[in-house]
Amino acid sequence: MGVRLMVVDDHRLLAEALASALKLRGHRVLAAAAPSAGAAELVVSRAPEVCLLGTAAPARPGAFDPVVRIKKERPQVAVVVLGPVPSPRGIAAAFAAGASGYVRNDERIEGVERAMMKARAGEAAVAPQLLQQAFEELLHPAAQPDDEGARLLELLTPREVEVLMRVADGEDTRLIAAGMDIAPSTARTHVQRVLMKLEVGSRLEAAALAARTGLLDRAAGGRAARAAAETESPAGTGAGAGAVTATGPADSPPAPPH
Repeated sequence: MGVRLMVVDDHRLLAEALASALKLRGHRVLAAAAPSAGAAELVVSRAPEVCLLGTAAPARPGAFDPVVRIKKERPQVAVVVLGPVPSPRGIAAAFAAGASGYVRNDERIEGVERAMMKARAGEAAVAPQLLQQAFEELLHPAAQPDDEGARLLELLTPREVEVLMRVADGEDTRLIAAGMDIAPSTARTHVQRVLMKLEVGSRLEAAALAARTGLLDRAAGGRAARAAAETESPAGTGAGAGAVTATGPADSPPAPPH
């Protein structure tokens, strides 16, 4: 018997493609939507048996707010999350919000279908290998956990970091060029390199990614630390000595006349 379901994903094309594939397998798809279009409200109003919720960042704060809303107003709707290979925190956040399952977004359609059926039956729908990976990471955490902000910061040169900070401040190419005393064409090249390295398609996406991963805070902290180090370094003392030397002649007795 087919499942009455809705497909929700950050990318509408992916949602529609998955919806079409499930229709061909005999399921009744009520709608395919993107979260930004008010998907939670749509799920609440249509009340499917199962909602497939796609997310690109399961560990991001607020990623599962739609699940909380759905389960609060339609507790009978089973929500199955479709996401990337998750961290234990991502799986925990999904279930804490009320999800009935978690399926990798590269899973075959048969795996998605099995998860739907299990969720509708009231069972937890999580692949055993995902649980194993989660428990392994919880029991044997890495000595240095992956830090996305630090990783992205390592990709950028100091000048590209400054460009990114100016982009995040809303500066256009002309202002970036003026502020860094470079040609507009050079500023434009720097911006394009930043977008390419961060694998984003626009300045807005770059700024959002930098803010979400803490890259901007790390960059600002690094600049402040370097400035403080320069102030306290021997070079800084040397600068002070230079100032004393400059005033030295004025304080010295005049040379005797010839």
